[in-house]
Amino acid sequence: MAGLPYSYAPALSLALSQRPDGTWNGAMLSIPAARAQDFEGVGTIPAVRRMLEYGWDRESPPLVRARRTLFRLLAEDDDAALMFELGPRGGGGEIEVVRHARAMLREAAAAALAQAGYEADPRLRGAARRIVERFDAYLRSPLAEKPFVRAGNQHVLAPEAAPPSIYALVMLAHMPRFRNENYDIMEHVYAYLSQPMPRALPARVVGKRVVSETHLVLGDPLPHRSTVEADFAGALFWLETLARLGLLRRNENWSRFFDHFLDERDEVGVWRKEKRPPSLRSSIPFAWASFPLEPHPSPDALAAEVTFRLGVIARSSGRTIELV
Repeated sequence: MAGLPYSYAPALSLALSQRPDGTWNGAMLSIPAARAQDFEGVGTIPAVRRMLEYGWDRESPPLVRARRTLFRLLAEDDDAALMFELGPRGGGGEIEVVRHARAMLREAAAAALAQAGYEADPRLRGAARRIVERFDAYLRSPLAEKPFVRAGNQHVLAPEAAPPSIYALVMLAHMPRFRNENYDIMEHVYAYLSQPMPRALPARVVGKRVVSETHLVLGDPLPHRSTVEADFAGALFWLETLARLGLLRRNENWSRFFDHFLDERDEVGVWRKEKRPPSLRSSIPFAWASFPLEPHPSPDALAAEVTFRLGVIARSSGRTIELV
């Protein structure tokens, strides 16, 4: 049974598409297009996270080859050579653009390394400390209540605004000891994620351009039932992330959404739904790595995946798992 993940055809296909330099497609954050064949266009960080979800060990050859680049990305520098697909064609770029790209990739790499189980590594812990200190200072400031300023005819985030990113939250979700050491910060995170999301979408002036910042979290990611229904895969991603953070059971609204998923199970505990969700692809690119793992799941395969994911969420939130 231990070798079963290594015989799964999609996982093997993903592993074999890795480049000799340890990256996938010389990219970091990109995910395959909706109509892409297999894993065409996938970046290194979602590929690594996907392989971990498939059950591959962090010491397996593809993940060993990838981790050197991921650890290099944690460095606090302005190396434009490490911008990957976020860099301008031809290389170079304004220093603001380089720093913006490096900050994004640093946090995404930290999330992947935390998921791989490197919580005790001092390089990851140091990066996590710097990431958390930045957004915690923001959460404690008045700017967190009114983070937007006007730039031309748009509302954009103030230059000093540093909201937590999806990457930072996933990193924390996979670092339980680090969270316990910084429980006061987690209280600020919970209060922040419980507040209503502003209407304006996150964007920022970077260099001479206004750049979308959809990876930043500005409030409650699951405010309404309609949010859950509109993005089935995204709802599972957020419920699992919130559960791993130890926050799901504290919030009545989020717990109710999870209970609704549990209510859709049949008499033997398997999730079933007569009407298939309109889309299994989340609007959250970072959620691609975890669901669905079956490229084109049949109804039974989808039921198995969702049931497994609900079990992970239940266990992470401290609920009793009943085996049937």
